[in-house]
Amino acid sequence: MKLTTLQSAILLSACVSPMAFAGGLDRSGQSISAFLQPGNYFEAGISVLDPSVSGQDKNGKAVNDMAGDYYFPTAALKVQATDHISLGLLYDQPYGADAKYEGENAFVSGANVAPLGISGGTEVTVKTQSLSLLMGYQPNENWNLYAGPVYQSVNGDVKLRGSLFSVLDGNNLETGNDYSWGWLAGVAYQIPEIALKASLTYRSEVEHKIDAKEQINYARIALKPYETAGLLNLSTNPIDTFTFSTPQSVNLDLQTGIMANTIAFANIRWVNWSNFVVRPFKLGQVSQATGPLVGKPNGYNLIDYKDDQISVNAGVGRKFNDKWGANLSVGWDSGAGNPVTTLGPTEGYWSVGTGVRYNPAKNYFIGAGVKYFWLGDADAVTGAHTEAGRFSNNHAVGYGLNIGYNF
Repeated sequence: MKLTTLQSAILLSACVSPMAFAGGLDRSGQSISAFLQPGNYFEAGISVLDPSVSGQDKNGKAVNDMAGDYYFPTAALKVQATDHISLGLLYDQPYGADAKYEGENAFVSGANVAPLGISGGTEVTVKTQSLSLLMGYQPNENWNLYAGPVYQSVNGDVKLRGSLFSVLDGNNLETGNDYSWGWLAGVAYQIPEIALKASLTYRSEVEHKIDAKEQINYARIALKPYETAGLLNLSTNPIDTFTFSTPQSVNLDLQTGIMANTIAFANIRWVNWSNFVVRPFKLGQVSQATGPLVGKPNGYNLIDYKDDQISVNAGVGRKFNDKWGANLSVGWDSGAGNPVTTLGPTEGYWSVGTGVRYNPAKNYFIGAGVKYFWLGDADAVTGAHTEAGRFSNNHAVGYGLNIGYNF
């Protein structure tokens, strides 16, 4: 049976929305599929996610939806410089967080600390941007070896509020942008006659040394002197520096023709969240003084995760005619362990999605997709791993739009 060409198969699978509500801070999924398109190619897209995450604090008080909506753009340019050399530039926003707690619960500062200038709820915003520059070598029509540097920026703002955080109630952290380098490398194999294609891509961790304006509420600390005897040497610098690394990851992408004009596809992704640790300088000093009281003699972190993340997305795509194609997909994400940080209190997901693609002409397309996520129930803990709350029966809806152009 004659199968669709590899080019049609790749373009058909491209209408799969790249959005994700994944473990840890994972967002874009860091796809390089645009770089593996034939010929010269440009692609741009945007994804929007609308999550709903609510639950109860450790005292049983209601926590209304704390997850903010967010969007992230992607763009890619690939040039086939010669028969054996290709160049690519990929832009995405690989990691992020957006959370805000409101209402009357343990994630929101109470009236008892208002005279100390502490008010409002816990909030977090984390943003990253990434540029990947790739060079590929194709010794023949089947193999593609590629590698290149990755330039990444990160910034964040965190406000810790509420009785859950004890002496850290009132802590503010504001960072500027930090820019740093990593790298990626991979290999792809294809058999065009049967629309078979496989690629394996490794991305290194990216180490950031970031300057932060961190405010500790000293009046709040003074309320609990029995917890803070070790804080006499707390830094008074207006700006402190700390380091952390965004995680290494591996993506495995597979697709094959299964009948005329129909392909099956799958993506498997691993992210090394178990080694991800964020401990700002002043918070680290506080944690070393108070950690022994909560069984953490070496202190504790602002963010860490118990496990690595594994996610799987699989489906089928079909080309109906020269202008229209569609796909269906299902997804699963392990999350990064349970209990989880209060900055994103879900444990993985199951998802189902669909996408359509319209080709006004043979050399360009417009694609759109929608995906529904059943978010995993999770027990939330503070950075000290003390009980914070329970979040269950949550969901998210994602939407995506992309365009592609061969030239």
